[in-house]
Amino acid sequence: MDAVTDTASTQPDRPWIDARRPIALVVGVAAALLFVTLRLMVAVGGLAPFEIDLWWDDTMAQLASPVGVIVAWVPAIVGGTIGMIVIGLAVVVVFVVRRRRWEALTVAASIVVVVAIGAPMAAVIARHRPDGSLAETVATSFPSGHTAVATTIAVSLGLILRRRWVWMAGVAWVLLMMWSRTYLHAHWLSDVVAGALEGVVVATLIWALVEVLRVRRARPRGESSSGANVPG
Repeated sequence: MDAVTDTASTQPDRPWIDARRPIALVVGVAAALLFVTLRLMVAVGGLAPFEIDLWWDDTMAQLASPVGVIVAWVPAIVGGTIGMIVIGLAVVVVFVVRRRRWEALTVAASIVVVVAIGAPMAAVIARHRPDGSLAETVATSFPSGHTAVATTIAVSLGLILRRRWVWMAGVAWVLLMMWSRTYLHAHWLSDVVAGALEGVVVATLIWALVEVLRVRRARPRGESSSGANVPG
């Protein structure tokens, strides 16, 4: 997603408006619908794993090796609660130091919201993890919190920095996290897919909301949302 400006953003007396906002909203809503659909499918199935979940879990078991487990633990630890708090704070601090307060707000708000939504949801749904989990054993499998936070940070930075390599690195990190969580049998495949969808929803919608706030705060006093001057 490369930044594009619209007509209003090219005028010096008006704030720059990121034309990707409608795209982000569409992607966010679409991801939300997919998440809800997956959640309903899990509920209808009595929280039991799908056939593809069982197949993937068996495949990961067949590919298991001591080296693979060590490699899988790396993103699991880095992307854990403490790791994500440290990374999130570091990113926010960097943006604050560089005087990019809106970007700092986007990252901070996204992380807070995705955790605030995901953790209680997983506890309420209480889906059991695969047998033989090498990580967590509590029945909070759906959705994957690790994957949700990883996706949230990846998408947020991709939207903020507008660099192809950032998007590529973000996608690689999310896929690595999804593999890690299923390789360690901490989640079913559908859990990590749900986590990725949750992260996309939160990141895109929070980014779009902060963009709206940024433009409104930057708009000259007396100018309406349509761009016309309002008499005082």
